[in-house]
Amino acid sequence: MQLPVLNSAGREVSQVELPADIFEAKINVGLMHQAFVRQMANARQGSHNTLSRSEVRATGAKWYRQKGTGRARHGAQSAPIFVGGGLAHGPKPRDYSKRMPKKMRQGAIRSALSALARDEQLVLVDKLDLEAPKTKEMRRFIQALAGEQSALIVVTRDQKTVRKSARNLTKVHSLVAEYLNVRDLLKYDKVIMSLDALDVVKSIWGKGA
Repeated sequence: MQLPVLNSAGREVSQVELPADIFEAKINVGLMHQAFVRQMANARQGSHNTLSRSEVRATGAKWYRQKGTGRARHGAQSAPIFVGGGLAHGPKPRDYSKRMPKKMRQGAIRSALSALARDEQLVLVDKLDLEAPKTKEMRRFIQALAGEQSALIVVTRDQKTVRKSARNLTKVHSLVAEYLNVRDLLKYDKVIMSLDALDVVKSIWGKGA
């Protein structure tokens, strides 16, 4: 598959041949969904905690007398039916993380990249270089390549000024190529990737890597 390579002004300057094992893989929607669910589950802290009836600090004395009040008999103020009492069957700290084999994770990323390339959502640029962090320059750059659509910028570790320039832009997010994930790839309307970042993607997600 060949895709055009654009410059910062949005004009085509060349074309590049994309590896078929990454960008023409079989699109497995179920596998991408499974990877997405795993990623969201692993992001949960699981630190929620509520007090049960036995953990509430309350007097152990009988709250009111057994007979003569017209009320139901009861012996504890910490019961869940009373204000300030414990919570019945409330959440406790737990681990939400899910496991997924490496080959399945790789297949999910390749499916996402292939879907982006097929739907013409992948935009390749010859270079992403800014001498200093400039939000105004980055806004002009995104406008030329993605218009008013949301965009994910895939960069290398060295392109720190690009990441800083995109921090304050709404609907724009930057991501280091080593950290590609299904959620971010499918969340945005356009995925803008520099040729340097493309080389990193090839080295990590290619079947011969």
